[in-house]
Amino acid sequence: MATTTEIPLQVLATNAAIELIKALKAKQGELMFHQSGGCCDGSSPMCYPRGEFLVGDSDVLLGEVDETPFYISRPQFEYWKHTQLILDVVPGRGGMFSLEGPEGVRFLIRSRVFREEEIEALRAAGRI
Repeated sequence: MATTTEIPLQVLATNAAIELIKALKAKQGELMFHQSGGCCDGSSPMCYPRGEFLVGDSDVLLGEVDETPFYISRPQFEYWKHTQLILDVVPGRGGMFSLEGPEGVRFLIRSRVFREEEIEALRAAGRI
């Protein structure tokens, strides 16, 4: 009997990231993330009040972390589509426009390459 592979999450978060998201939500309300892949601040995941960053056809909704949408620019998605993104937190200053900046920490992306069966499940689901 053939086994089916569950469709893997394309973005998830560590416990530290989820705790920071909860703290930021308590101060700022609903949030959103965007990963552009540009230089400087754009290479870090940016956290904004929900709706304050305009997303469009050039962005892909990768998933949600703690009920917070996580978008990635389409060119960056094409580069990373075979990779699971893991939102984490480390000490330091975040992007100048990202909400975690005053907290003394910054969001960071870690990653892992999907296994072949996960890639097949994502393709079958039309996710990549």
